[in-house]
Amino acid sequence: MALELLGLVALISIACMAFAGLLAQGVLSKGKASKEMEEIAHSIQEGANAFLKRQYTTIGIIAVIIAVILYAGYSFIGKPDTAFTTTTSFLLGAFCSALAGYIGMWIAVRANLKTASNAKTDLNSALKTAFRGGAVSGLTIMALSLLGIAFLFYVFNTNNPADTPIKLVGFGFGASLVALFAQLGGGIYTKAADVGADLVGKLEANIPEDDPRNPAVIADLVGDNVGDCAGRGADVFESTSAENIAAMVLGVALYPAFGLAGILFPLIVGAFGLIASMIGIASVKARPNEKPMKALTRGYWITSILVAVLLYVAVYLYLQNNLFLFLAGLLGLMASMAMVYITLYYTESQYRPVQEIVKASETGPGTTVIAGLAVGLETTALPALVLGSVLLASYWLGTLTGIEHGGLYGLAMATIGMLSTAAYILAMDTFGPIADNAGGIVEMSKAPESMRKITDQLDAAGNTTKALTKGYAVGSAGLAAFLLFSAYAVEAGLQTIDLAKVHVFVGALMGAMLVFLFSAFAMRAVGKAAQVIVQEVRTQFKDIKGILHGKAKPDYARAVDISTQAALKEMTTPSLLVIALTLAVGILLGAEAAGAFIMVTTITGIMLALTLNNAGGAWDNAKKYIETGAHGGKGSIAHKAAVIGDTVGDPAKDTAGPSLHVAIKLVGTLSLVLAPLFL
Repeated sequence: MALELLGLVALISIACMAFAGLLAQGVLSKGKASKEMEEIAHSIQEGANAFLKRQYTTIGIIAVIIAVILYAGYSFIGKPDTAFTTTTSFLLGAFCSALAGYIGMWIAVRANLKTASNAKTDLNSALKTAFRGGAVSGLTIMALSLLGIAFLFYVFNTNNPADTPIKLVGFGFGASLVALFAQLGGGIYTKAADVGADLVGKLEANIPEDDPRNPAVIADLVGDNVGDCAGRGADVFESTSAENIAAMVLGVALYPAFGLAGILFPLIVGAFGLIASMIGIASVKARPNEKPMKALTRGYWITSILVAVLLYVAVYLYLQNNLFLFLAGLLGLMASMAMVYITLYYTESQYRPVQEIVKASETGPGTTVIAGLAVGLETTALPALVLGSVLLASYWLGTLTGIEHGGLYGLAMATIGMLSTAAYILAMDTFGPIADNAGGIVEMSKAPESMRKITDQLDAAGNTTKALTKGYAVGSAGLAAFLLFSAYAVEAGLQTIDLAKVHVFVGALMGAMLVFLFSAFAMRAVGKAAQVIVQEVRTQFKDIKGILHGKAKPDYARAVDISTQAALKEMTTPSLLVIALTLAVGILLGAEAAGAFIMVTTITGIMLALTLNNAGGAWDNAKKYIETGAHGGKGSIAHKAAVIGDTVGDPAKDTAGPSLHVAIKLVGTLSLVLAPLFL
């Protein structure tokens, strides 16, 4: 039975990777770029490769040190078998997470050039190129996650399959560790370059975005790839891996009722989700005079409907047609859609929240910042209601099954449902930076204005998709973190967590503190790095004669190197803080305090991540709305105020916010791995 189910998952995953290979071949074979475009794209590739090489060297050293500590810790408490399985799965998870990030970056820095060159044909050609480039990343990364977990389950499986899932938690921890470093380091890099380029270029020199005279523009374009592509690729790999493993741990409770299928069900649904995503991706095509976002949304709906159908098929075949569990999974799918549309409302320029920021920009930067903060704080309400409702309803549906611990598996089913569209969501996310880079390449190569109009439409859609996927990521992090907490409680034997106990309350307090301190470190890192970039751009404008008149070429490489050094220097402290504090609470205060630590870190972290992500997205789109000519357009008082708002929002939405929801899950996976040490 195990071989049959694992074989099905592996077969679909391999077929998905083959499909992704065909997409990649199609993307890379079409569109002839000019020499100027190729030179710019080559500079972006070089910068991204150099950063990733140096970043992964740092991450690799830290991962090896942690692997040694893990092995020694389990050996010390007399569990040599656990030491081997946990360390092995940790290293494989770390490697696959790093590979996922590299895949995301590799295709993005090639698809950007092809998208730019196809913009001279028509909108549909450019759209399909950018989106299918993103789809290569989404499909490959999801398939890689399923293959890695299936392989480990096959290797570690014994005569009692119910003992196997807990041996895989190291895989999720390794994936989470690398994802945090990748997301945080990439986020610091991209926003330092972006903020530095905007503050001097737009406000001081009055030159457009992506103008080739700006020394930081190449660093900014590189940042899109190492942050939004490599970082998010590792992030989504980590999310699906950790959440599937947590669901499998809880699925052990279903072993008496459904056998091995109850444990492996998350992998089966993940594989079926790949089938739905492939069909949805293939369907994306812009009709005449249709906006890119409408075509992408139509593909998302096709994917979601197919996922719902295939989820029922999976429940019918492997969970004895248990409709209560199907409904719980369907609730998770609906929650993911709700999170996407809530984020759309708060970050799209046509709706009330962004329009409030636009109006506030007419009276200066102060009111712009106030309005954006208000929007960010407001965005916590609807997601909290959605997630709370899904948690209650899915738990209730699980209890209706009559299976022991069925309530917890109802929660697992909701998380599985939410994750089932992750491949399509990641495709939309990676589409954003590819489109952004394409616009930069067109602008810097001084291509015809008609091409820039097409890439501007793609870029506008890309900004929306990046915001939507952040909302999806935070929503899935919320359900996943509770899932990880539930798995931890089962493993640690905790029935209740009593906050009236002093040491447990202190554990909860440390969890809340971690969220804010981590965010402070992330924001400060961007600010410090951006200051250096600002000074560098000012220096080049001053010292390189003729640069602003287009008669001299800026030193792009220096700005790239500065951003690289700053990101690598600043990413380590916040990441190690998460690990150190989790260890300290668990070892010094015990398992129950560690449970309170996980719980409060999750709740506080989700709320702050929503605030940071959506405030930043709203500020960004308020600026872009004004740049269309509204409220005075570029160069107006409103525009300059909106640029300041966007500058504040950049590290919030692209560094602290996305890194925070990874940190939440790292706390959960690390606690689950180390639960035996906390007892």
